[in-house]
Amino acid sequence: MLDSVTAAPHRPESAVTSALRSLEGRATLGDVVSATGLPDHEAEVALRSLLETHRGHLEVSDSGDLLYQFDPGLIERDAEPFPARFRRAAWSAFKVGFKIWTAVMLVVYFVVFVLLLIALLTANRDGRGSGGRRGFGLGDFFILHWLLGGRGWDRRGLYYGDRHARRLPKDARPPFYKKVFAFIFGPEDPRPTQLQKDRTVVQLIQARKGVLTSSELIEHTGLLIDDAVEEMGRLTGAYGGDPRVSDAGEVVYAFPELMRSAHGKVRAREPRPAWMRLEYPKKLTGNSPGANVGIGAMNSFNLAMASVVGLPASFDPVMFYGLGVIPVTFSGLFFAIPIVRSLTLASENRARMRRNVRRLLVGLVYSRSVGAVRWVAAPDAIRHVTRALEDRQVPPKMILAELERLAAEFDAEVEAEDEGFRYRFPAIRETFVEAEFMRRRLKLQDQRLGPIVYATSDTAADASRRDLAAFDRELEAAQLDLSRYLPSPTRTGYEEDFEVVMHPDPARA
Repeated sequence: MLDSVTAAPHRPESAVTSALRSLEGRATLGDVVSATGLPDHEAEVALRSLLETHRGHLEVSDSGDLLYQFDPGLIERDAEPFPARFRRAAWSAFKVGFKIWTAVMLVVYFVVFVLLLIALLTANRDGRGSGGRRGFGLGDFFILHWLLGGRGWDRRGLYYGDRHARRLPKDARPPFYKKVFAFIFGPEDPRPTQLQKDRTVVQLIQARKGVLTSSELIEHTGLLIDDAVEEMGRLTGAYGGDPRVSDAGEVVYAFPELMRSAHGKVRAREPRPAWMRLEYPKKLTGNSPGANVGIGAMNSFNLAMASVVGLPASFDPVMFYGLGVIPVTFSGLFFAIPIVRSLTLASENRARMRRNVRRLLVGLVYSRSVGAVRWVAAPDAIRHVTRALEDRQVPPKMILAELERLAAEFDAEVEAEDEGFRYRFPAIRETFVEAEFMRRRLKLQDQRLGPIVYATSDTAADASRRDLAAFDRELEAAQLDLSRYLPSPTRTGYEEDFEVVMHPDPARA
């Protein structure tokens, strides 16, 4: 018993994890302190650390206390089910194997068939077949250089498609074999680190003076509200967040560490909101049309030559299999894999369209809620989205479904009209107001504390003064100008998938 008590402070995360399991993942700080015997500051640090690594978020209890809500199984955030891991590993192994096969088959057979064709043409021309070229010549060198070239290209570099390649310096263009692999398996997906993914969110926190709410994160990312709450929990653990309950019962997250700098005040530019970061449809190959034509022509040439030269030579097993069956099988797979991928690509692009619809609706709803709260009619929402995505065919049912989802998430007011429903979102403005009051109270940009808003030693007179201050606060909230927190409400824009792994402008000025 004594051993466990003395060991607990050295492993507070382990003790807190055990306590949370017994509490089914739902606990206040006091619950954890009681269950572990840890000092409250150690328990709080451990809880916030677990928020970064495990699926969980913060809520406000009926009594106004912060409530830590974790998955009952204490599942790690990056945990992946075994079937998904197996499918991903199997597909990755197949891609590696087929790429190696491609590097051999496409290049070698293309060169072999070109030489064979030249030999046949030369033989037909001189009638003897002795005029055929022998050995490796200068033309072969240029063919291999074209296939394997890519001056200045980092061999470990990833090819995200032609749009990315056009942004690279001329001396760092991708080699042709990268485009061949993209023809088969599609462009490589960017693999940003968590720090790269967090860069613009940190910039947002700094631009908003170290204070953020889940609703403001949705404005930047377009996340579903449950996902935004989860993400705020992770950010709290990762960046030293200090969750606080506002006077109106809203969880507001303060990040004092992000507002400290050895170079004076921290200043940051407001990053682009979700409706200016729409996703482009994912391309099947990512290559330019010319590259696709060239690759398709090479494989078609191999397929045609194998069918004409190799398959008819059934009398010679070496030619039949070596120049017939094997290249025909390879060339068939070369064309079949992209065709199969196109089926899953359609599903992915529908998901992207749905996310774009949500981001556009977030822009419309926030533009009518952060300032004066106005109604959003269903026909207005349809017109807004279809105008922004005029080059896409967006089903009105998808727009209405996403609008209804937003209304449910923010507990919107709903009224029926002749042309459909209309919605009003007062809760969005309320969260922005609470965040603004918290900024004024904490003054994190100056790194000094504001006035104390509550103390257990309050007298009746103190309580009366607080009530009067609360009334004044409501009047001030009604007049609060929050338009600066709604950048470019009437504009839309797109963001490339690979931009997150490129070096953006620094957040600090």
